[in-house]
Amino acid sequence: MSGIQRKESLAGWLFVSPMLIGVGVMVLLPIFGAIFLSFSEWSMVTGIEGIKWIGFDNYERLLQDSKFLKALRNNAVFLLTVPAYLTISLLLAILINKYVYLKGLFKVIYFLPYISSVVAVATVWRVLFHPSMGPVNQFLRSVGIENPPKWIADPSFALVSVMMISVWISIGYNMIVYLAGLQSIPKDLYEAADIDGANGWTRFWRITLPMLSPTTFFLLITGIIYSFKVFELIVVLTQGGPANSTNVMVYYMYDTAFLNLKMGYASAQAIFLFVCVLVVTMVQWIGQKRWVNY
Repeated sequence: MSGIQRKESLAGWLFVSPMLIGVGVMVLLPIFGAIFLSFSEWSMVTGIEGIKWIGFDNYERLLQDSKFLKALRNNAVFLLTVPAYLTISLLLAILINKYVYLKGLFKVIYFLPYISSVVAVATVWRVLFHPSMGPVNQFLRSVGIENPPKWIADPSFALVSVMMISVWISIGYNMIVYLAGLQSIPKDLYEAADIDGANGWTRFWRITLPMLSPTTFFLLITGIIYSFKVFELIVVLTQGGPANSTNVMVYYMYDTAFLNLKMGYASAQAIFLFVCVLVVTMVQWIGQKRWVNY
């Protein structure tokens, strides 16, 4: 390398060094630390010298922990929110893009729940879903339903209630992304389809959906990752209850690490969660070659 090339390389490394140091200290170091701790037994109150190597015992315990398996099942059920709000968002995006004036106003209205504080949103919904005095049950009683569900206070409806709130929050963001995707579809395709006599359903199935497949793939990946990370709604609304009906992996990990101070077991849960997200993402990445059109 010439002197000028060496100086340019040195300048480049100097410019990126703050980011590299930040990523190394704040991301890579905790990841390697979590991997190490997942093979150990450690409580923060005992200090570093209290770390005890136990091998794969934490991972074997995961497979026998009924509470963790319940959290894993709840996360699997929570994944159903992703196709639900993707479908609603796509339908709203098509309606607003084609039939609604003042599109900017509707974008803001639907986007407000997404940019609002999750804690504030959850607090409002906790009042709405109050089993006796909540507006939702008051309305249901007014239309003749004598024994409406107790929502977040009922083990049979608590997880469904949280899923409904998650869908309501997520619709705005996904709708705006779909709107951007719809507006990027060339109008010539629809004009050619009209000339060929294609009806609305044919245009939607043969043009709109294939052209939106990259957008759908992006939203599907990010939505599934978000569903695995759901935490704030659970903390504010139910704290994993009642009867562990809304306990999910991230909340159980938080409970294990910061309430019960079992950092080794919590680290094993974190690595297991990482593997779950990685496997699901890789399966989608491989499968997208069959249905995503670039």
